[in-house]
Formats: sequence, structure tokens, C-alpha cells
Amino acid sequence: MAEMYELKEQEERVILVAVSTDDNDDTIHSVEELSELVATAGAVTVGTVIQNRENIHPGTYVGKGKIDEIREMLWEREATGVICDDELSPAQLRNLEDALQTKVMDRTMVILDIFASRARTREGKIQVELAQLKYRAVRLIGLRNSLSRLGGGIGTRGPGEKKLEIDRRLIHDRISVLKAELEDVKRHRDVQRKQREGSGTLSVAIVGYTNAGKSTLLNKLTQAGILAEDKLFATLDPTTRALTLPGGEKVLLTDTVGFIRKLPHHLIDAFKSTLEEAKYSDVILHVVDCSNPQMDMQMHVVYETLRQLEVKGKEIVTVFNKIDRIDADVTCRDPKADYRVKISAKTGEGLDTLLETIENILRSRRIYLEKIFPYAEAGKIQKIRKNGQLLSEEYTDEGIHVKAYVPAELFEEFYR
Repeated sequence: MAEMYELKEQEERVILVAVSTDDNDDTIHSVEELSELVATAGAVTVGTVIQNRENIHPGTYVGKGKIDEIREMLWEREATGVICDDELSPAQLRNLEDALQTKVMDRTMVILDIFASRARTREGKIQVELAQLKYRAVRLIGLRNSLSRLGGGIGTRGPGEKKLEIDRRLIHDRISVLKAELEDVKRHRDVQRKQREGSGTLSVAIVGYTNAGKSTLLNKLTQAGILAEDKLFATLDPTTRALTLPGGEKVLLTDTVGFIRKLPHHLIDAFKSTLEEAKYSDVILHVVDCSNPQMDMQMHVVYETLRQLEVKGKEIVTVFNKIDRIDADVTCRDPKADYRVKISAKTGEGLDTLLETIENILRSRRIYLEKIFPYAEAGKIQKIRKNGQLLSEEYTDEGIHVKAYVPAELFEEFYR
């Protein structure tokens, strides 16, 4: 009888490496987050090395002494690779590969890998592949060595994997094709956005640090049924859903990709069309995990990313989420927000206050209308019901007596 062998994919066991250049920096927390990213990508952290230096070593990221220490740790812990907490230059990647004789990756590669495994829509896949190829175009030599040492694993997944071993010219040709495809998707998105703007429906973008609870909130408010896991970047593709407020008005809620510290610039470039949902929205819901000790740093990262995307002049509602995990006396502050609400997307606590806040914002953007419409114009009342808030309608001999709040941009149409 033939023996049966169970084929199991080799588990990636990695050592995390970081450089701290300032006693007051947050390198330890950044490495903890990198460990979470590594777990999300399907690998196991078996060791951590942090070097205190005045500057990152331009040639090898860390100094010679640390390289010897890492080499020994690789052997002792049977590690299959090294992941650095900063984006490595092509020279740093190549030199570390040569010195350690193992697979070397960086934070950017891990994030791109997670994005590759999470993209579901055509747009998401195009954006991820574009970001991967831009990153790989200048690192082909180092990556070739790296991938020959370990088949598969982090850095080899996703739409871009089949392009890894083609030359730079073909990669740049592919980048041009993807950019054109992305422009096509962007045009389609712009048309949809203009249609929404023309309808007078308020659009609300949900932004926040990754794993702050954005998708859970969208699911709770709209029964969207999108994936919501306690993982970094659990959802990648934007989801837009209609939300009917207690007063009967409708708003559009869009969940956006989570932000993270040291978010690779390739990703910000590639995902601009998706992230621009925040730029063109009327209101921003900034979801914050108030149970996270790094809350203030995470809020700073979100505001900094919004600044990079040139998102300004928006009304911001900061939604302090996960209050079910903290003591009642914990103070939650955000001086940059116009409104602040405490909620638990998981239990539903505080959601009534959040909806009330959105209604107040909506009302502040509308004009009170009182008018008698001839019966021949009864269709306009349906439009008011759809785009505004119909307070009352009374059928009289002269026509339909209407009291309502209507969007400022539609007021003239209804009043003339």
C-alpha cells in the first residue's frame, strides 16, 4: 500500500528588525503593529531586534554588529526571513540579503501583500497591482534573490505575482496599461459622484485608522453585510450604502480603506481615486478606537493622510468607538472635530446620538420651504420626499400645501 504524505505549506517564521533614532519615538509600538501586520499576512514572528542609532544605516539599515546578531538569531530560531519596519532602498535590500543569506522584506512589502490578498473588486485589484509593480520596478534584483530562497510567502502574492520575473521595460508597459484602466474606472466613479451630487443626497465618508471599527459601524447602521474582522485591513474595497435616518431622510455612507502609520506612498498614489471619496463627501465620520492606548497617534496619522489627500473644509464628526472596552471616566478629545460622539458599534450604544448628529448637520444644510404646489406639479413633492425632509402636506382647493426642509442647491427649483 502506498504511503500517503501530507503536503503542508512551509510556515514563514520571521524576525522583525527596527531602528530607533530618538528616545521619544514610537518604534516599540510601530514594531508591535508590524507584528500584527505579519500575523495578518499569515507569518509568525519569532524574534525582534531594535537598534538605537543616530541615523538609519544608508547601506544595510542596521549596523554590522546587529547584522551578526540577526544572523545568529535566524539560525537559533529557525527563521525563514527578516522584515524591517521601514521601507528599504534597493541597495539596503540587496546588501542585507547578501549579509544574512535569507529572505529580506520591509513593512511596505507586508502591507502590499495584505492588500493583494484582500482586493476583491476590479478597481481594488488594479490599484494593488499598480502599487506592487511601482514598488518592485526599482527592486527587481534584490527581490529575485529573495524569492529564489523561499518559494512563495509574503511579497509573492496577489495580481502582481506573475509579473515578478519580467524585465523593467515590460513592468513599465504594464504600469501604463493599469494607469489607463484606473483612469477609466475613475471616470466612471466621477459620473456616479456627479449623479449623487445632483440628487442633493448628503454623502458621508467613514475614515479612520485600520481596525478602528469602520466596517462594523457601516454594518450596524445599514446591514451592509461586509466583512468585519478584528484584523488590520479586514476590508479593502470601498462600500457605499444608503442610510435612512430616523426622520426619514436618506444619506449615503461610504466605508474607505483604513489608514496606518508609514502608509506606503505607492498605496496613497494608487488608491487616490478610492480615498478621494473622503475629498468629495459632505461630511467625514472619523472613527477612532478609544480603547487603543495609541489613540492620539492614530488620530494624528488619519489627519495627516487626509492632509496629503488635500481633504479640507469638511465637517468632521469624530466617532469614539469601542466604549464598551473602556472605563466611563476615560477622556476622549479631538479639538479638530466639529462634533464628537461616543459609541460602541458592537453593542449599538450611542448610535442614536450619532444619527441625531448627522440629522442636525443635514438640517443645517437645508432651507425651510413652505409653498402651495398646483396639482399638476405633484411630482415635485415626491422629489422633496426623496431629497429633503417633508414635514407636512395638506391637500386644499388651491393645491398641495407643503412644509419641508430642502437641500439649498434644490431650493430655487422648488420655489419658482
